[in-house]
Amino acid sequence: METKDLGFDSKLIHAGTFEDQFGSATVPIYQTSTFKFKSADHGAACFAGEDDGYIYTRINNPTIGSLEDLVAELENGYRGVACSSGMGAVNTIYMALLEKGAHMISTAAVYGPSRVVMEKHYSRFGVESTYVDTCDPENIRKAIRPNTKMIFIETPANPTMDITDLAEVVKIAKEHNLITVADNTFCSPYLQKPLDYGFDLVFHSITKFLNGHADIVGGIIIAKDKKLYDPVRAMMVALGCNMDPHQAYMVIRGLKTLSLRMDRSQQNAMKVAEFLEKHPKVKWVKFPGLKSHPQYELAQKQMNGPGGMISFELKGGIDAGKTFMNSVKLALLAVSLGGVESLIQHPASMTHSKMDKASRENSGITDGLVRFSVGIENIEDIIKDLEQGLDKI
Repeated sequence: METKDLGFDSKLIHAGTFEDQFGSATVPIYQTSTFKFKSADHGAACFAGEDDGYIYTRINNPTIGSLEDLVAELENGYRGVACSSGMGAVNTIYMALLEKGAHMISTAAVYGPSRVVMEKHYSRFGVESTYVDTCDPENIRKAIRPNTKMIFIETPANPTMDITDLAEVVKIAKEHNLITVADNTFCSPYLQKPLDYGFDLVFHSITKFLNGHADIVGGIIIAKDKKLYDPVRAMMVALGCNMDPHQAYMVIRGLKTLSLRMDRSQQNAMKVAEFLEKHPKVKWVKFPGLKSHPQYELAQKQMNGPGGMISFELKGGIDAGKTFMNSVKLALLAVSLGGVESLIQHPASMTHSKMDKASRENSGITDGLVRFSVGIENIEDIIKDLEQGLDKI
């Protein structure tokens, strides 16, 4: 069935599917490590790339391929490469496209491990990186060096909710012949499509909104064209960070309700943001749906909705954050995001507690900052839980 012209919700159900010999209504789980060749010549043709036959699940697998095709179509991309985790996707991109002496510019508040692995490990092999506030495109221009090869951005950024202008990044990149990569985890293709703005690669931690049920870990990379798809695919195979077939099946199942889940999540998030903005113990709220967000107009332009992620600053700093974390009951005190359940965390006392204050604040992570992934529970229960937690401060 041709799905290119279907609406987004219809694509969620039908894109990437195929009919097996039994007429299965859903994509089957091909839980196998290897595949049998029809003959020696068939095996040779598969290895030579002259036949589309399957070889070994690290290389290709029907269930994983179905997920890759589905997300590629949702992102309006060429093809996808599924990985065992979001960081598997990050490392595949770094390893495939950055060599010794290359320089990368990235969002200062990018997902922590994406920055740490670059600064701590890739630097040992001669890869250079600079982290700037990409909300201002001029910061990107000023950071470009003769050896700059890639602009790697996350928008909205984690956990500051800062928004980067996708069109401006592409404009700068084209002027200097740079590769552009966008982490689209917070939005999903339902709310934002960086490839439509001209980005070369987009990737997701599938663990989050795409799967949406907090029960698998995975990542996926979508290439705009074959030129970058081929080296990225080859590197994933070489690294061995392939997704598992059952993992892929779970994501395919989760994706079917992506728009329904995200609609409910962002409806709830809007009401939570409005509640927090009026609360006397909250210093500020950053949510793309609020007019008080510094890049509200940009969010309206390049996002199809505000999403389900909120950052806010508690008056009282680290102590207030710890008290609040220890007081919430409905919201789960946990890292990750994008599930049907509300998740909350306080970076200064949790994920970034070992980082010195100056380094944290340079990344926009202040003492009282709280990141909230708003779930699909009844909004009255979510707000009641936040209210009683704030009362404890």
